[in-house]
Amino acid sequence: MSLADELLADLEEAGDEGEDGLYPEGEEGDRLEDIPEEMEVDYSKAESVASIAKLRNSKQFSEIMDKISVYIGKQRKNSEVSGPVEADPEYRLIVAANNLTVEIDNELNIIHKFTRDKYSKRFPELESLVPDSLDYIRTVKELGNNLEKCKNNETLQQILTNATIMVVSVTASTTQGSLLSEDELKQLEEACNMALELNQSKHRIYEYVESRMSFIAPNLSIIVGASTAAKIMGIAGGLTNLSKMPACNLMLLGAQRRTLSGFSSTSLLPHTGFIYHCDVVQSLPPDLRRKAARLVAAKCTLAARVDSFHESSDGKVGYDLKEEIERKFDKWQEPPPVKQVKPLPAPLDGQRKKRGGRRYRKMKERLGLTEIRKHANRMNLCRDDAYQEDLGFSLGQLGKSGSGRVRQAQVNEATKARISKSLQRTLQKQSMTYGGKSTVRDRSSGTSSSVAFTPLQGLEIVNPQAAEKKVAEANQKYFSNMAEFLKVKKESKM
Repeated sequence: MSLADELLADLEEAGDEGEDGLYPEGEEGDRLEDIPEEMEVDYSKAESVASIAKLRNSKQFSEIMDKISVYIGKQRKNSEVSGPVEADPEYRLIVAANNLTVEIDNELNIIHKFTRDKYSKRFPELESLVPDSLDYIRTVKELGNNLEKCKNNETLQQILTNATIMVVSVTASTTQGSLLSEDELKQLEEACNMALELNQSKHRIYEYVESRMSFIAPNLSIIVGASTAAKIMGIAGGLTNLSKMPACNLMLLGAQRRTLSGFSSTSLLPHTGFIYHCDVVQSLPPDLRRKAARLVAAKCTLAARVDSFHESSDGKVGYDLKEEIERKFDKWQEPPPVKQVKPLPAPLDGQRKKRGGRRYRKMKERLGLTEIRKHANRMNLCRDDAYQEDLGFSLGQLGKSGSGRVRQAQVNEATKARISKSLQRTLQKQSMTYGGKSTVRDRSSGTSSSVAFTPLQGLEIVNPQAAEKKVAEANQKYFSNMAEFLKVKKESKM
């Protein structure tokens, strides 16, 4: 076998797998919508709708509908069921009816494509103006060859919105389509009637299944309602298949996957199925619906598994799950806590007086500035040292004789004790020396002389301390460190 033959054989096997059930139940209707237009089957050459849509005239369809008409008037309770519920004939009828609704949806898609291919000869633009299949079929049945019926048509107003009717009427006045023959109109009318009958049968099945949901899946019906439970169970192919399905797939049951060329896709919410559109989820604000749909799908999966094992027939588990869902919904919608403005703290009291005593004085001496640091930080007012600023640092009055004070406390260098003023005067008088600049002022030296050289008489004996004594006394009186303010006595006038 050549390589080309092997490739063709693999392609044939892949095609057989797709026919045998590659797609799960409930997706056949979506498959027909996902097929590109260039690959879709052309039904314009079909002789009649009965040649391509054979479900309505089938034996299976008639048997199921007859059994539904028999059971629909009876009311049953769980106590009437003996043995496993799968063995009950009505349960098998409900499962078959659910499967039939899927086949009805596929049949409606086929009829819609047949009607579209036939009517595109008369009004090709109508397909893009009316995207819904059933609305399109009802519009085709109402208009037919006479497109002028669009204006002021009460039947059409019940099918389409006023804005859509206006667009259809304007487009119909400028369409390039041609008139249909009598045979083509009969085929279209037959197809439209078949589609409407199948749609009525599907709704009848839904009503029957909803009336029996308390018998089949009581817990699931309590959470999402009987109608939504019937729809998701019908698409899943029964309660057993629904219980085996994960929550992420259950949430997508009933999702519409349509790509409309030329139309905005914002109106079609992606990944939203029957659970998203149920009353429990739609009661919430739009920003919470997706989150709520995920929660409800998870709880529906649990409820379906409980129902599949025929436990909690009174719906207790369903009520508990629904209460949990409602509590979470209330929690999501609670307003955020109000941020309370915190008051300012109580003002502190004024600075308290620090406790005195020996301990405080010791601490002050330990942490206070030392005498060396005080002298280093002190500067002379008028006698700056040379190059003091140029060096970049200063030693202040360290090593200087003056302390910068006007009245410096006299301290004996030997004993480091303070000296009284009277003692200071006595010591100053004792340390005072006399003599000229040429003499040595220390009296203990013995080199001072009373002989002086004068330009007039030559050698002359004088008292060297006489002149300096007067100056010293004046200085001692007015410029001494111990000088005081003098009190001048006013003379009394005679």
